[in-house]
Amino acid sequence: MRITVYLDEDVPSSFAQALINRGVDVITTQQAKNLRQSDANQLVYATAEKRAILTHNKRDFILLHNEYIQSGKEHTGIIVSDQLPTGVLLKRFMRLWFSIKDTDMKNRIEFLSSWR
Repeated sequence: MRITVYLDEDVPSSFAQALINRGVDVITTQQAKNLRQSDANQLVYATAEKRAILTHNKRDFILLHNEYIQSGKEHTGIIVSDQLPTGVLLKRFMRLWFSIKDTDMKNRIEFLSSWR
């Protein structure tokens, strides 16, 4: 099954709309009414909803990923990216989306810079 996505609040709404236009199942932090929640709470929400979280906040989410792995907790995937123009972000994300199944994202962190 394809990856379903939860977009952190730092990801632009134009990117969310571009994903929706391409058939990606996506929900934003705004839609979930999770604005200004901690990164830890955002990851808990994404995991509860069985969605990979996509964020520009690399440092904090790498730390969260490491904490989860070290403590034996599970998450449904973290996708991190530099802040890029929507078109570049979309191209990289779609390469990942067509290549990796949702089950392969479990406890995994992916860097969109690897999907050029």
